[in-house]
Amino acid sequence: MRWLTLYARSRQVPASLALVLIGAGTVWALAQGTGEGPGDPRTAALVLTAAVAVAAAGLSGQDHALDRTAAFGWVPRRAAHVLLIGAVTGAVLPALAFMGDDVAPTGFIVRDAAGLTGLVAIGAAAFGGQFGWTLPFGWLSAALFVPPSAGGPVQVATWMLQPPDTAAATWTSLTLAAVGTLAYALTGPRR
Repeated sequence: MRWLTLYARSRQVPASLALVLIGAGTVWALAQGTGEGPGDPRTAALVLTAAVAVAAAGLSGQDHALDRTAAFGWVPRRAAHVLLIGAVTGAVLPALAFMGDDVAPTGFIVRDAAGLTGLVAIGAAAFGGQFGWTLPFGWLSAALFVPPSAGGPVQVATWMLQPPDTAAATWTSLTLAAVGTLAYALTGPRR
């Protein structure tokens, strides 16, 4: 159990968890005055993106060379870390629902949490943990400006804003989650 405590501290998990909760609460509170009403997918996607962006910092350790010389396998630990980020991110919006408003459908939350976590993991593997937040933030920023359409490419581009029963959005999310988890687990963060 000692290794788990040391791992969590080296990956800034306690600080990240506190910032995830503070950030999600702040974004949610600021969005309440917009008049869009509960269930607005933009608000839910923004809360989830903020949560994974904060958690991305923990995907790289303090010393890359020290991580490489560890006597145990990193692959299952890295995969578990990514899955834990997805689980915590997915729990943020239901926790906010206790404040009284219906946040988003469960399918929407699970789909977006999985896809955004995959994007963070891809970003950490490609650019390093400190820049893992760029892919989810960039994709959400672009998706907010894409005009609505029923076409497949638009549904893929705006997957995190689509209704939960949209097949293209679900497959995009699952693909991002699988590729991101696998890439980060096998390669680790870029230096």
